[in-house]
Amino acid sequence: MEKVTGDKAKLWIAAGALVAVIALYLFWQMGGSWQFALNLRYVKVLAILVVACCVAYSSVAFQTITHNRILTPSIMGFESVYLLIQTIVVFVYGDNTYRVLSDWGNFAISIIGMVGFAFLLYLLIYKRGKDNLYLLLLVGVVTGILFNSLSSFMQLLIDPNDFFIVQGKMFASFNKINRNLLGIASVIMLVTLYIGMRLARYLDVLALGRDQAINLGLNYNRMVQLFLALIAVLVSVSTALIGPITFLGLLVTNLTYELFRTYRHRALITACCLVTGITLLGGQFVMERLFNLSIPVSAIINFAGGLYFMYLLLRVRKI
Repeated sequence: MEKVTGDKAKLWIAAGALVAVIALYLFWQMGGSWQFALNLRYVKVLAILVVACCVAYSSVAFQTITHNRILTPSIMGFESVYLLIQTIVVFVYGDNTYRVLSDWGNFAISIIGMVGFAFLLYLLIYKRGKDNLYLLLLVGVVTGILFNSLSSFMQLLIDPNDFFIVQGKMFASFNKINRNLLGIASVIMLVTLYIGMRLARYLDVLALGRDQAINLGLNYNRMVQLFLALIAVLVSVSTALIGPITFLGLLVTNLTYELFRTYRHRALITACCLVTGITLLGGQFVMERLFNLSIPVSAIINFAGGLYFMYLLLRVRKI
């Protein structure tokens, strides 16, 4: 009972910290034209909260079903598919990309491509035996490398001026958020997250392992496929909205595990959403106020996440 109370207290503290960071970001040095500044900043805050919820749920659920805390959905090759799609579009249309393909069209193609890639892997691989999940991860890694190689090859062939269009898609950025895309992304995220939270109790059972989950009466394969589908949708929405952030999921999930010692996934996912929001808003604030927009926020997150990843590997090796 004391542990549950302690977890609730930590959740309230994290929620208060997130509200404080949001207020700091919104109202810090607004200048004379505060209406204009507030209008720009609240869009970024909403985008960050959408991405935070997508990354938090997908990363926690993925690590639970794979029983590995150093894996994230990016290993499945979603970000590689996204970059390949963007490269192909620029390769085909060149500097006419923005005239031929609207933001809505690009967003839709990116989501359909990533979700379609995920379902194709599930249909071709996952139904062939009990070890299919590990085969799925292996194929995801290999196809991710293949897609990265294809993207790099095509980027060498396109016009150098057109390459800047692709380069703008290679790094996550909250500085140019399309408000119309933010609206549809928010709706997709809320619907998917609502379904995912209703199923969060099954993650508690999946965390026990395959054999234990089956003994408790859970349809293991069906539930894993369902969660992988939810993960695919959330990762696709996040990546298509702002671009790839490779190490964000790894960083925020392990920070959440350290701060919240609970196995209830409803609480873990909620806490991870709060931690991710604080991390992204803090990174965006540092990037804008200290570095004057000289580096993308994804570089800060990936640098910190990469260092933390090395720390986790070294710690596991010592154990």
